[in-house]
Amino acid sequence: MIDPTLSVPPPPPTPSADYEVALESLNQWQIAWRRFKRHRLALIGSVIFGVMVFLAIFGPVIWPYDRLDLKPVTQSGGSPPGWLRSPMTLADPFGTDNGGRSVFVLVVNGARLSMAIGVCTMLIAVTIGIVVGSVAGYAGGRIDGLLMRFVDLMLTIPFLFVILVSARFFGAGDPLVLIAIFGLLFWPGLARLVRALFLSLREQDFVQAARAVGVSDRRITFRHILPNALGPIIVSATLLVAGAIVTEAFVSFLNFGLKAQDISWGNALSNAQSVQILGNWWWAFFPGMAIALTVISINFMGDGLRDALDPRSRE
Repeated sequence: MIDPTLSVPPPPPTPSADYEVALESLNQWQIAWRRFKRHRLALIGSVIFGVMVFLAIFGPVIWPYDRLDLKPVTQSGGSPPGWLRSPMTLADPFGTDNGGRSVFVLVVNGARLSMAIGVCTMLIAVTIGIVVGSVAGYAGGRIDGLLMRFVDLMLTIPFLFVILVSARFFGAGDPLVLIAIFGLLFWPGLARLVRALFLSLREQDFVQAARAVGVSDRRITFRHILPNALGPIIVSATLLVAGAIVTEAFVSFLNFGLKAQDISWGNALSNAQSVQILGNWWWAFFPGMAIALTVISINFMGDGLRDALDPRSRE
């Protein structure tokens, strides 16, 4: 007897399913963001800097400064922080100065002017540095030599002496004049960096191709070469913000900067130095800590941006 199952042909093999591999295409900024997120110190610095920016924008609105809001002083030189007097109290967390003004309010309101000076100085210095450096690096020849000799002349000027004299005799404590002075003195180093980048990029194939099709020099400079040089420029720009904040604090500490009635971290330190002998350490500690945290956070961000924007870094 024949088994009927033997006469049935076996079913054809099921074709294997096709799987499509989707490759994610990332541009250079998305790759840089991925690298930046892996840098823990850069993320910590970004959070700290974000808090400082928030205080600079919204702090004076939430905790406005009032010269007539004077609190009772418990000892000569000001009251210590409230949590030192009583662990459960939240009043005057940073203490008061010798006149009864809250140091916390001074620090919060001083963030706006100090951060504004740092950011505006950076914008002026970056603008001048990019223009001078890009023209010198792309043009070369006599133009490069003339511009670089002017940059060398600017670098030989005694930096702090010029700032102190200019701030006293031309600024008269005006923040806008102080920003202009800082911006006009901070750009030479960035100009040399931009020039070096342009010297290396102007011989690349994409620049030669743009020249071959008749693209203008100005378009090649600012539309083709400059975007490829933004990485080191951004890193240098972040460090300029930190340098301007520290310089403002230094100049104001020496009473050559802002007016006494202007609230900034540097002015808070300057006002505190006159009565430090009385032992009110909190008046100088908290503005100084705000400056230190801001500068450290910017340096951390600069390190992260340097690694993230470096094309030689591995993904």
